[in-house]
Amino acid sequence: MRESRRHESVAAEDSSWVGLESKADEMCGIAGAITTGTLTPEVRRQVRTMNNRLVHRGPDGEGAFQEGPVSLAMRRLSVIDLVGGQQPLYNEDNSLVLIANGEIYNHIELRSVLTSSGHYLKTGSDCEVILHLYEEYGLNCIKHLRGMFAFALWDSRHRRLLLARDRMGEKPLYLYQGRGVLYFASELKAMLAAGLVPFALDPVAVDLYFHYNYVPEPWSPIRGIRKLPAAHTLVFDARTGKQDEQCYWRMEDASLLTGDPVERLRAELDTVSELIVRSDIPIGISLSGGLDSSAIAAMASKKYPGRLEAFTVGYAGRCRHDERDDARAMAQYLGMPIHEIELHPGEVASFFPDLMYWLDDPIADISASGYYAVMKAAKTQGISVILQGHGGDELFWGYPWVRQAAAQTKRKADGWQKGGPRFANYFSMTLPSYWNLWGMKEWIKSGAGLLESLAVYRRDRCSPKEQAVFYDLVPDFRLAQNGLQPLYAHRFHAELQESQAYRIFTVPEPWPQIDVLLTRLICQTYLQENGIALGDRLSMASSVELRLPFIDYRLIETVIGLRKATPDHTFPAKVWLREALKTMVPDWVMNRPKRGFTPPLHEWHNAIFAAHGSKLEAGYLVSSEILRPESGVGLSKGTYPPEAGAPMSFKALTLELWCQAMSETYGSPIKACEDFTDPNTLVTSGSPAPGPIHPGST
Repeated sequence: MRESRRHESVAAEDSSWVGLESKADEMCGIAGAITTGTLTPEVRRQVRTMNNRLVHRGPDGEGAFQEGPVSLAMRRLSVIDLVGGQQPLYNEDNSLVLIANGEIYNHIELRSVLTSSGHYLKTGSDCEVILHLYEEYGLNCIKHLRGMFAFALWDSRHRRLLLARDRMGEKPLYLYQGRGVLYFASELKAMLAAGLVPFALDPVAVDLYFHYNYVPEPWSPIRGIRKLPAAHTLVFDARTGKQDEQCYWRMEDASLLTGDPVERLRAELDTVSELIVRSDIPIGISLSGGLDSSAIAAMASKKYPGRLEAFTVGYAGRCRHDERDDARAMAQYLGMPIHEIELHPGEVASFFPDLMYWLDDPIADISASGYYAVMKAAKTQGISVILQGHGGDELFWGYPWVRQAAAQTKRKADGWQKGGPRFANYFSMTLPSYWNLWGMKEWIKSGAGLLESLAVYRRDRCSPKEQAVFYDLVPDFRLAQNGLQPLYAHRFHAELQESQAYRIFTVPEPWPQIDVLLTRLICQTYLQENGIALGDRLSMASSVELRLPFIDYRLIETVIGLRKATPDHTFPAKVWLREALKTMVPDWVMNRPKRGFTPPLHEWHNAIFAAHGSKLEAGYLVSSEILRPESGVGLSKGTYPPEAGAPMSFKALTLELWCQAMSETYGSPIKACEDFTDPNTLVTSGSPAPGPIHPGST
């Protein structure tokens, strides 16, 4: 597997590459470079190399454009306008050039408006509307798009390149700047393949990874490469070299909405379900036994009757986490065929190193194997578009700890408004969290909750007023905060200087409404960098497009607007969503207890460590002086504390295998740029430095 993936695309690098066109649509991978002056042959070769490495994101063809200071390239996956939607796309006089990765769900409505205004659209491509919106609205064209996208638009008249990313970060875009050239690509591995930077981990990113289980944007794990944040544009002026990075959307700016929340949500869900199924090829759905995926299946089948196929994952031995029976019942209820995939611990462990390669960024989520299996099965069945239920939990208070974070943040904020938190507001006695031996021991150690009350009081008294209560409620974060320093090698810890872990949820005042703030934080962290990123990379690994109806930005604005009028974090979980879905989803789905997409954690964990744990003992992390040698030995045993979701051992092994997969493939770059630029020091006009900032600060 590893040998084949290294040679996944070895396209001929000659002049015939320029101007290639294919019969496909815009769901793909993009890459390019821009400078002042004229690009060198070496830079153009690097762009070709990046594009070749993205073949899995678009196996149906490729396209390219070169002109003086700019080189654009893309790979194509056929979804809409299979015959006419060639890329790059051009406006009427060819003064604008576009490469785009994504789907513009409202392209039909936009096309009607544009043609009535005199625009001539050459293709049926959904992304062609971007060009004509730019002609009408300039840089504000982005505000008219409803969908998922990352695109590059070259304006030859104004000699500027517009890079943009969708509001919720569904489509990725990595950036690197060196020798006066700005490079961009859909995946990190494309930049590594081109040899833009040496393979070297960023200490801040590594520390954040061990706290969060993923690398939050705008960081990337590699020193010198960063992510363009979601809902941001970046304009590069090729005449002056000036860069202007701007945030164009924030969910907390949604207008307050009154009226019946259930009726408003039902109407918006109906619109989303119609837009999301637009496709010229068959569509499938990733179906579990839960409410969110069942809701998506019900809404989509209503708009796309008789054409959907369902895919579900089960586990050897049909353990208590196996949801195949529930998924099959829902599929039968909706009259759609269902394909079942059974995963075995040995298979999961065997494929685990290769899975790390396809993740692109290290993400310590053991359920990744299930996501990959669903997408691979869908492609095998001829399905290239999959719907999934990500976002329902984050938008509608599906996680109890986020609701708890909202309540505790409000208590802290109220306390500081009165001069500081008072212990009387924190005093409480509790029952054991877990009715087992470990749970009883922890309860006794906590003094029946009194010691925990004191600790929480001290936390709020000693932490900055601007620091919300958020990820510090997650056991994995707390375990990292208390246990990382002894694991780090002395040299690495000295280079790290200071952890940025709390800065992500330290938000300057004035705050938005606290429940809105917590919704934004969970969406910009766990949803975006775990759920969305996991889905994008592992669907694209099999050349499958993933669509997430619940994170449509108009639906999100509806939720936030209603929340501003009627705070709902103290209501039962997902109460608005449940009421809105009553006419579509049967009661026996509504009344099931929440289980989540949870594989047999310990069985898989043990199998993975039995196969690969020893690689931590003297592996990349130890030899690179990130972990102490004794830390590598200790972590290799796969210790799994009972309160952990992703234990430190699993996070370390995930990062170790990711580093091995990437460094073995790209560890000897073709040519590393000498004038290395750290993204934490790169400052653009119009926004703060895109390095260590907290979400939403722009």
